[in-house]
Amino acid sequence: MLMDMLELFVTRKDFLWDLTLQHIEISLAAIAIAVVFGGIVGILISEYQSAVKPTLGVINFLYTIPSISMLGFLIPFSGVGNATAIIALTIYALLPMVKNTHTGLANVDKGIPEAAKGMGSTRRQILFKIKIPLAMPVIMAGIRSMVTMTIALAGIASFIGAGGLGVAIYRGITTNNSALTIDGSLLIALLAIITDLLLGDLEKRMGRHTKKIHMQRKVFVIIALALVVIVAACAINASRGSDTVNIATKPMTEQYILGAMLQDVIEQDTDLKVNLTQGVGGGTSNIQAGMESGDFDLYPEYTGTGWNQVLKRKELYSESMFDKLESKYMSKYDMTWASMYGFNDTYGIAVRKEVADRYGIETYSDLAAVDSNLTFGAEADFYEREDGYKALCRKYGLSFGKTMDLDIGLKYKALAQKKIDVMIIFTTDGQLSQADAVVLKDNKGFFPSYQCGNVIRNTVLDEHPELQTALDKLTNIITDEEMAQMNYQVESQGKEPTDVAEKFLKSKGVLK
Repeated sequence: MLMDMLELFVTRKDFLWDLTLQHIEISLAAIAIAVVFGGIVGILISEYQSAVKPTLGVINFLYTIPSISMLGFLIPFSGVGNATAIIALTIYALLPMVKNTHTGLANVDKGIPEAAKGMGSTRRQILFKIKIPLAMPVIMAGIRSMVTMTIALAGIASFIGAGGLGVAIYRGITTNNSALTIDGSLLIALLAIITDLLLGDLEKRMGRHTKKIHMQRKVFVIIALALVVIVAACAINASRGSDTVNIATKPMTEQYILGAMLQDVIEQDTDLKVNLTQGVGGGTSNIQAGMESGDFDLYPEYTGTGWNQVLKRKELYSESMFDKLESKYMSKYDMTWASMYGFNDTYGIAVRKEVADRYGIETYSDLAAVDSNLTFGAEADFYEREDGYKALCRKYGLSFGKTMDLDIGLKYKALAQKKIDVMIIFTTDGQLSQADAVVLKDNKGFFPSYQCGNVIRNTVLDEHPELQTALDKLTNIITDEEMAQMNYQVESQGKEPTDVAEKFLKSKGVLK
């Protein structure tokens, strides 16, 4: 494992370096906002004591909200991407900043401001020249705690399509690449440790000096640099013109491969640049929201998912409904299904072979006789889909003893470790052929068709009609077996999705 980690550091250093810079950018933006805003709030409530309890009460309440819930709440307002991640991180950073600023100011010896007042100092002079310098060591302790926490927590940014080292962690989990997961985690830890040491040294220096003005200037320089990062990031985002296509993929191995294919073909056959956001947490739910807001322009989707999860239709989807599906996307979202890949990644149910043999389970209906003894595992969105867990249980009269939410990349490990007995699979899963599992027969035809294609915003197609020509090269290019084999190469053989995609397209004559 250690050698795999070191090799990955060397072979993918550019990728990891880019993620590290993104992580620093997102973290610094949140830290800068929290320092400025939290510092102001802390100063105000220390000056107006009646506001202390309600202000800290609100901030404490926000701090108790789980990070995933916070992201889910913010997405409808600020969309997916960096902005939402920065807002969420700022909210969590406020508590230590506000609390320590107020505590530091409140604990200043009251005799000192009184003496200054008696000597004719104004309230503003007392605050900025006496109270804040004396309170600075306590404020710095809050900043130190807040910065370390923010850097560590910034890994959640990847869940909503923002950058940062969380991308490496989440992608490693999804593709069964433990080295990538650990490398991403270690880099986050290293960033947090280095920052904590630097701020710790600054805090000690401030504690040793009686004159704090020089140290205050250093703090303000840090804040100013962070603000420069924010401005630069905004400028970079603003500079992304109409010649850039923003592509998103779900957190699945085959979607990483498809994303790489899209990037290769578009950049080869057009003059457009591609901004690829891989592995957006929440899959369709968050990507569709990003498509509607214009954050994303194009992404690979599945027909059954579009019918049930996006259009909210309750009927069982079949490919005879495709024209209606496309028409609804056009009228409701002004989006088009542009080119279908040719493979059907539908759902299935697999049972540990030991369990299947013990109870003689061959079909979905067979589960009903023993389901109370079994643990069922699936990714989180399957439990909420119209065509998901509840509908499956109604169709076959199922009531499992326990259920477990699992990331796509962890299901096969959970099955092998006997944490679950039954799980939802995809028919193109790369690990399926190697798993000690039995795929059951869908004897009542529950799961609909899930042909894979590309959904694209019509405004992008109208502006860049050459995109359609490029995407047409991917039409009917992949069979079920070929997709499963590519997934296997990534998940079990440790190959990179970009390399697998490039090799496949060259074999088909699509890439030169």
